[in-house]
Amino acid sequence: MTTTSSSRNLRWVTATLFLISALTFAAAATALSISFDWPDILREPASVVLPAFAAGGSGLVWLWFATAWTYGLLALPVLLLPAVLGMRSSQVLRVATYAGATSVLLSLIGFLRWVFVVPPLTESYVTGDAPTQAAVDAAWTAQHQFGGALLGEHLGQLLVIGWSIALSVIILRTGVLSRWLGVAGIVVSAIYLLNQGDILATALPGFPVWDLAGLLGSTGWGLWVAALGISLLMRQDPTRSSSDDRSTEAPSLPVPTKSRPIPADTRN
Repeated sequence: MTTTSSSRNLRWVTATLFLISALTFAAAATALSISFDWPDILREPASVVLPAFAAGGSGLVWLWFATAWTYGLLALPVLLLPAVLGMRSSQVLRVATYAGATSVLLSLIGFLRWVFVVPPLTESYVTGDAPTQAAVDAAWTAQHQFGGALLGEHLGQLLVIGWSIALSVIILRTGVLSRWLGVAGIVVSAIYLLNQGDILATALPGFPVWDLAGLLGSTGWGLWVAALGISLLMRQDPTRSSSDDRSTEAPSLPVPTKSRPIPADTRN
């Protein structure tokens, strides 16, 4: 009974964290898109991004903070998932889990630079003279390509896509969750992977880019994470053993007579 209850609680906590992270991140990202034209503005030069960031004030900084940590919350259910699925001994899932948690950390760094790195650069840019602005422009490009394109977008997205695909394949092979979830995970991950073209184009001009890959991939992947949480909520706990069932009932006394045989126990 205690083990079953603990497993159920862990499943509910993990599922709830998946849902909370997916929904709150979607809300924060939507607000960021409306107020800051994110993510399109990421491909603009410093002369466009930094004045727009300055115009957003402290409210925009807090919005980036919220976006970062609502996504960062995802690391917790990713780490808890193997125990919930009863697959802690799976080598493939263990490696995928490490990849997924690492991806969240890298993306978190990418998001949080807008809280700790971009504001001082913005202040120097909007108040500085032409030489200062030129220096800030170079500094902006360096940190943007390293912390944003390399860590957050390239490595962060690749690792989380690897986690999604590995988990989806495990679902399809074992049936530990609904198989449609495995199929959907592979499809949305494949679309999301195409967004790497846009990232690579920042370093390799002319690299093929599908403009809708980022929108469709990230949106589909976020919905898939929410569906993963819902699937965990709906997942049935292992059936208790018959001995556990009997322990909750008063024992019946057999009637030791030949004329009245004891009936077989038909309880499930």
